Amino acid sequence: MAYKASHRFAKIAPTKARKVADLIRRQPVQQAVESLRFLPHRGARLIEKVLRSAIANAEDRGSRKMEELVVTAITIDEGPRMKRFQPHARGTAFPILKRFSHIHVEIGVPALD
Repeated sequence: MAYKASHRFAKIAPTKARKVADLIRRQPVQQAVESLRFLPHRGARLIEKVLRSAIANAEDRGSRKMEELVVTAITIDEGPRMKRFQPHARGTAFPILKRFSHIHVEIGVPALD
């Protein structure tokens, strides 16, 4: 059974968060939490919180195989963009896009292939 958690409208650009997500995909859950704890990226803190929430969901729903859980899927989708403008010379304006992300983590027992 798959256990899921998500954080919508996270204030981080999706490209920055995807670099961290690629490091923990298909790792055992405890190893993924440990590797996220020691990464210096801000995205690691956000993904770690979502991963811990998915682990708590698994415990709450009565998963008996906690040590066998693996990060089966982690997706970082693009959320809305907040549009701002920076004034420049001669009355021109440069756009600033503040990007948001939707972080989705799914953990479960890996399927035998």
